Amino acid sequence: MIFIETERLILRDWKKEDINKFILLNSDKDVMRFYPNTLTKEDSITSYNNIVKEISENNFGLFACEKKDIGEFIGFIGLHETNLPNIIEGNFIEIGWRLHKNFWNNGLATEGAKACLDYGFSKLNLDTIYSFTSKLNIPSKRVMEKINMAYIKDFNHPRVNPNSPLYPHILYSIKK
Repeated sequence: MIFIETERLILRDWKKEDINKFILLNSDKDVMRFYPNTLTKEDSITSYNNIVKEISENNFGLFACEKKDIGEFIGFIGLHETNLPNIIEGNFIEIGWRLHKNFWNNGLATEGAKACLDYGFSKLNLDTIYSFTSKLNIPSKRVMEKINMAYIKDFNHPRVNPNSPLYPHILYSIKK
């Protein structure tokens, strides 16, 4: 099922044939440089199954992202229910993206994220959508700013090792 279509992207349900490209995406050190580690094949399969389940249960999730002109999976962009204990009270919806490095710096994450915000506010009737990343992740910070999210605060990520340079994070949000 296609959930969102933009000028250059299709954000859709995941297909079994996406798994191998997803595994490669998650094992790429450049793509995962702002995460504590790359994912193993098993971790990627578990993540794939969790994403598929979230979409089927909620009608939203981290949608498979396909570039129209090539008709291939290039990563994901979407909404995800999560939590950050002691940072935000309770569960909340975050927007996130991860694209293959061959598709960076073309405005695709911004294009897809804008469409996801619209989907979240108009179809899901969400009031607020959040995003967060390591303070070192300047490219994602730029996307957050390009989609008109507002900086809320710095925080230390509770699921990242305090000795890691990725421990300091930034939190952004946007309201309907």
